[in-house]
Amino acid sequence: MASKRQEQVAQMIKRNFSIVLSNEGLYIYGEALVSVTDVKMSPDLRLAKIYVSIFNTEDKDAVYDLLVQHTATLKYELVKRIRKHVRRIPDIHIYRDDLIDEMYNIDNMLNNL
Repeated sequence: MASKRQEQVAQMIKRNFSIVLSNEGLYIYGEALVSVTDVKMSPDLRLAKIYVSIFNTEDKDAVYDLLVQHTATLKYELVKRIRKHVRRIPDIHIYRDDLIDEMYNIDNMLNNL
């Protein structure tokens, strides 16, 4: 179970990383829509696992690869936004969240029955 501080930092990173993606995203991955679905913080607040959903593109793997390649740039922009609110800047790892895609696939399968 996450502590109150972990949840606070996770929400702050989620809000600010969403803004970073909307500002820097067009330069990195083009027209795709990337949204932050969840952020999980480690107990020592040194690692942030950021889960993103990718829409509006056929090649989601390519967009995800571009995000991973540009993690340093995205972290730099995030640091500029949160550095006054945290003692230590966490490392960020980006993960794909395919839950919504799976939900649509199951919904289509049920509709086809």
